[in-house]
Amino acid sequence: MIELAKGNIKFRAVELTDVDILLRWENDTKTWHLSNTLIPFSRFDIEQYVMEANKDIFAARQLRLMIESDQMTIGCVDLFDYSPMHRRAGIGILIDADYREQGFASSTLDLMREYASKTLNLHQLYCNIEEDNKASFKLFKKKGYKETGIKEDWNYKEGKWINEYLLQLILNH
Repeated sequence: MIELAKGNIKFRAVELTDVDILLRWENDTKTWHLSNTLIPFSRFDIEQYVMEANKDIFAARQLRLMIESDQMTIGCVDLFDYSPMHRRAGIGILIDADYREQGFASSTLDLMREYASKTLNLHQLYCNIEEDNKASFKLFKKKGYKETGIKEDWNYKEGKWINEYLLQLILNH
């Protein structure tokens, strides 16, 4: 079981007790456009996901870790599109609405940077951020991610096209 902690947060593996909160997050229609979701997930779908989530990043090419603070599950962080050959992965963070603007996303990026560099031996992390998500854009830039591209009219959201920025962080070894 992966368990990492630093400061006010801790990462842990996904567990069956997370089904309810994952069901709520995954069925939030406001974020469906980011995951190409068109229909709600059932409880069975989420339970099956959790049962398979124990595969390591080398087999699954992705990893989800739950974020805790004071024994409360406050969000999750995903590594996706993992490439051991090119030593890179995409990163995405979800902090529950009740816990935003309290520094948890910043601490998560710090801890994930350390894990990606020291444990996974990655050379870089990257993220995709919609142009209207100014808080995330500002946070990732503050953490050293550099804007390296823009994907024009990339996502269709609420009846209009949204550009998406590509940001990269080269990790020091």
